Amino acid sequence: MNISNNIIKMHLQNVYFLSGGTYGGKTTMSKILEEKYGFIRYCQDDHFDEFSDIAKPSCQPALSFDRSKDWHGYFSQPPKQHADRLDKSLFEEAEFVIMDLIKLSKNKKVIADVCIPTEILLQIADKKQVVLLFAPEEMTRKHYFDRADKDEVYQFIRSFPDGGRLLENVIEALHYNDAESKRKYIDSGFYYIERTPGDTTEKTLALIENHFELMQRTTDMDVIKVEKDDRKWSELINYAKSCSWEAGKHLASILEQNAFEDWEGVFAAIRENEIVGFCTFLKTDYYPENKYSPWISTIFVDEKYRGNRISGMMINKTIEYAKKQGFSRVYIPSDIVGLYEKYHFKKIDELENYGGDIDSIFARDI
Repeated sequence: MNISNNIIKMHLQNVYFLSGGTYGGKTTMSKILEEKYGFIRYCQDDHFDEFSDIAKPSCQPALSFDRSKDWHGYFSQPPKQHADRLDKSLFEEAEFVIMDLIKLSKNKKVIADVCIPTEILLQIADKKQVVLLFAPEEMTRKHYFDRADKDEVYQFIRSFPDGGRLLENVIEALHYNDAESKRKYIDSGFYYIERTPGDTTEKTLALIENHFELMQRTTDMDVIKVEKDDRKWSELINYAKSCSWEAGKHLASILEQNAFEDWEGVFAAIRENEIVGFCTFLKTDYYPENKYSPWISTIFVDEKYRGNRISGMMINKTIEYAKKQGFSRVYIPSDIVGLYEKYHFKKIDELENYGGDIDSIFARDI
């Protein structure tokens, strides 16, 4: 069965691709973007063993090549033979990568550190989703094995009596088809950055952020506390009713009844005068045993804007408000582990909610 490219492309809308050549800076930049924007980071190299385990000679002959029988023979292949096998392997790996990215990016932005052939990338991604990173050949030859994640391979190759010659052979293979691959990438019309010795990480990051329009998404964002007499109150009711999260309808009901008490309230993330997210600040939450208070709860961000730290912006705004109300600690309920820790919350407990499910309780001193 073949899946049409337009379907794949639609399911990859939440993915930002960093591709290009060897030593171009993909790994460094993807780690920075992961930290800064809360993206899920996907590195193709980390999954090579998984791909190989699944591969079958009849379907993925290049990936099914048994390197374990003769590593010396593998590294000592003629550069052209080695390079051709690497190229074929990339085409086979692309199918695995695409499936992984579709799963990961369903409800979250993903930064993908990948080497997907140009022919495939053109069919599955828009130009605005792709940045290509390259380094001059002399820089790659000199520094390719300098990275910590390449050191194990470097030491393994050096362990052979003729390790020096094998290293030269591997480097030569990596560059054998580089010129042609680079030409294909550049001719594709994708945005690309050529690395130079004088470039800084900050400069490259700014170029990538600008192309992906990441800074625009966050600098144009505001978070406000929505009041009953504000026109945004009725807009928030309509937005909550129509959002994809079932809890939105419950929030809309609370707003319609104006059921907030004392210092309780609701916050909304606004971009270009449009609501793109919300959260509440409550005395009690969806638990029979409410032994904690106050709660930052009902945190929702529109699917189109996830991965831009908007949840963090709403949490911080709510915390500012909580401090003014005299609170020194706040709590967040969630069934997700690994998300709110990024905003300095720690899991302290588990509670059964009214639906019978168990939620983790996270706390943060403020």
